[in-house]
Amino acid sequence: MDENVTRARRNQRLAAAFVELGDTLSDDFDAPRFLRRLAGRCVELLDVSAAGLMLTDRRGGLQTATSGEQSWLVELFEQDDHEGPCLDCLRGASPIPPVGLAEAAGRWPRFAARAGAGGVRSTYAVPIRLRGEVIGALNLFCDSPGRRPEGELELAQALADAAAIGLLNRRAVARAELLASQLQSALNSRVVVEQAKGVLAERWQVDVGEAFTALRRHARSHNERLSEVARRVVDGSLDTSLLRRHADRPS
Repeated sequence: MDENVTRARRNQRLAAAFVELGDTLSDDFDAPRFLRRLAGRCVELLDVSAAGLMLTDRRGGLQTATSGEQSWLVELFEQDDHEGPCLDCLRGASPIPPVGLAEAAGRWPRFAARAGAGGVRSTYAVPIRLRGEVIGALNLFCDSPGRRPEGELELAQALADAAAIGLLNRRAVARAELLASQLQSALNSRVVVEQAKGVLAERWQVDVGEAFTALRRHARSHNERLSEVARRVVDGSLDTSLLRRHADRPS
């Protein structure tokens, strides 16, 4: 095949991969599927035989994904041994340059044993990061020793960076949606409390401050949420004479 055609097709695949990694804001976004896709694209676009990654979540845990179902690769990323270039890359927030399996055996013996069983001859890792925030690491496995092709490490880092942008954008949207939901819930609670104060003030012919005191005392004495007591006053499911006793009680 003509070299120019080959290069053009590769560039198209690269462009598609970067667009794909940035597309994390759709309603059907699925994080495990996204991570598997990232690992798969690395095998497709880089001169590597397998890829795996670790991603931190907002609670401090680790999520893993691999480019295939090879038993050695899946086992390697179950984190039983708590060692390896991917973990070192994540903890140190910096790339782990290509390491031959002999050198890896001296640094990460259990990791090297499992990787060697899968035919790995060298490995390297790059952080998944945006500026100073590191959220994971990408581990690449090669079935040949020696230097990597020119530009491969830079491309691996670029793919990891694109994934970081997409994932952090997704997390930012999720945080904003959660905050909006919490604010709406707080507003709804405030509205129903104001409604209940108005109901009691009109029914008892007292000021709203006295009505609120009755609501609050009843909620505290029955270990209930104020908004729930207020909702029951508004919908008529709570006998307000019970609250009146609290209103008549001296402060």
